[in-house]
Amino acid sequence: MCALLMSCLALVAPSTAHAGTTGDTPSAQQITVDADGTGRVFDGIGAISGGGGTSRLLVDYPEPQRSRILDYLFKPGYGASLQILKVEIGADTNSSNGAEPSHMRTPTHVDCDRGYEWWLMEQAHRRNPNIRFYGLEWGAPGWFDGGFWSQDNIDYLMRWLGCAQQHDLHIDYLGGWNEKGWDAAWYGKLKDALVRDGHGDVKVVAADNAGWQVATDMKNDPAFDAATDVVGIHYPCSAVHCSSSPDALSLDKPLFASESGWNNYLTGATRLAAEMNHEYVDSRITAFINWPAAYAWYPTVQMQGSGLLRANEPWSAHYELGPTLWTIAQTAQFTRPGWSYVDSASGYLDGGGTYVTLRSPGPRPAYTTVFETTGATAPQKVAVTPTGTLPRGALHRWTTTLESTDPADWFVRGADVAPDATGGHGVTLPPGTVTTLTTMPGGKGDAVANAPRTREMALPYRDHFDAYRTAATPRYLSDMEGAFQVAPCAPAPQAAAGSRGTGRCLRQTITTQPTKWSRVAAPLTLSGDSRWTDYTVSAKVLIDRTGTASLLGRVVNQLNNVGTGRVNAWEGYYLKLSDSGDWSLEVLAPDKTTRVLANGSLPSAGADTWHRLSLGFSGETITARADGTDLAQVSDPTYDHGQVGLGLDSYTASQFDDLEVLTPHHA
Repeated sequence: MCALLMSCLALVAPSTAHAGTTGDTPSAQQITVDADGTGRVFDGIGAISGGGGTSRLLVDYPEPQRSRILDYLFKPGYGASLQILKVEIGADTNSSNGAEPSHMRTPTHVDCDRGYEWWLMEQAHRRNPNIRFYGLEWGAPGWFDGGFWSQDNIDYLMRWLGCAQQHDLHIDYLGGWNEKGWDAAWYGKLKDALVRDGHGDVKVVAADNAGWQVATDMKNDPAFDAATDVVGIHYPCSAVHCSSSPDALSLDKPLFASESGWNNYLTGATRLAAEMNHEYVDSRITAFINWPAAYAWYPTVQMQGSGLLRANEPWSAHYELGPTLWTIAQTAQFTRPGWSYVDSASGYLDGGGTYVTLRSPGPRPAYTTVFETTGATAPQKVAVTPTGTLPRGALHRWTTTLESTDPADWFVRGADVAPDATGGHGVTLPPGTVTTLTTMPGGKGDAVANAPRTREMALPYRDHFDAYRTAATPRYLSDMEGAFQVAPCAPAPQAAAGSRGTGRCLRQTITTQPTKWSRVAAPLTLSGDSRWTDYTVSAKVLIDRTGTASLLGRVVNQLNNVGTGRVNAWEGYYLKLSDSGDWSLEVLAPDKTTRVLANGSLPSAGADTWHRLSLGFSGETITARADGTDLAQVSDPTYDHGQVGLGLDSYTASQFDDLEVLTPHHA
């Protein structure tokens, strides 16, 4: 961060045409758009699928709702019209909101079809062939020799780019380690590998961290400077200003807000509108990438509501849009990467707020001016006047009222604004809005009117895993750590021939602890509806040699910094079975303490034997069972609703099968 914010802002503040006055009546603020005006090249508006599982539930939506949601994100002239999609390069470890699968779990085996990011990129490209893709790691597999900043990781990234080619996808940008610092020499090796392996057109971004120190390091290290193409900074803005630094501005590199936003899809539009304009006006940042693209994870996982839309109820196909998505559309629908900002027509509004103008290349360029009035307290008049070869006709007008909860106030097509006798296009800007004047066409899809209503997931819910291909992630399961995937069922070593050695089960496949980004202690996966109240959840479990397996119920929320290890864990009830046969019924309470409600031992060992665990909830009564025998019945009022889950205490290849959630009637 710049130590003297106002000094930094003074370095980059563009010229502003101020309003004149006639008596006591202010005249319109005059904005002249020079066809030959100069400014930095615009690199795009985008969003992130990553930071762990943020798009996990989107892939499970039925058609046609899934396609409609994708249209609202990626289809030009329809919704957000995203121009950049940044995706996580998965490593089977938690990176905020879950764990995404790795393409390379051993040094010798590559699987280019794991996970859903390839599918999402293909869907985005199908809708917008010009969309730009950006890959970034949060964690890394545990098999790397030398840790994250190693040659193994560079080879891993080259294989990931090879997978992209197999999917007919071109990666435009590649970063290092999300918010974990940087190794300047490693970036040089990465650049060399890209050139050597035929990926020389992939631009290297450093360093996907907060603050501008990385730009100073580039300035002072010619090799680091030569290895990087883009300076990527996270969250450079407060609510009213964005930072920059003299060193960053002197590098002659694009400056990206490579992760920014983090706003609620319903309530974050005001902050978002201010950030998107201020990033250029204050800081000369030329790309804005919102975290995340969609709120498509369970509400029991942290940072609920973040994103451009909500799509986390695939069983009902319900989804919701809000003003945040349409705030993105106010810029993205009417611009294209490769356009240029016009500095002389970008600046601060006299009555509060900002404006930016962009124009296309070519002999008769199109142009767009975007105004945000989040800092205004009263309406203000502006007049936009094109010069030179810019079009002189009427401008299209679109407006979003940022704090409105009424969809009729989002992305409203107003009457075209015709020029007056002087060639100016005069409009009045209400406070609390974002308004676009443009020569470009735009549109607003209408499929959201047909979105199904929200509803609780119906019970009974059963998944026996036999209907999936091997290595699939079953529907509705969302991994928080590790990788729970379908695999052939393993027979217990002492079982009779044919006993549970046929069919498919759910196996946790990560047996070497990854290089972690966050503090989820061990493999865990969640499923079901957090609104469920009284039910019985059961599953079969086979502990692989050692460790503890858990069946979770009434899971309501993620807790961070739990216990001496300051781990991330989930509020709810846990029935735990160890390899020795010891069991315990526990509750992790909102105060981050764990209480043991009951415990004991099974008559036989817990490991290498299939056991069925069961948790029943009826009001405050909780019943724990194993292999059809009651273990305990207790009364506890801590939670009266929540979803279900499966977990382990270590990275073992343990298996689960026959997951069922039944109503008291069915149980």
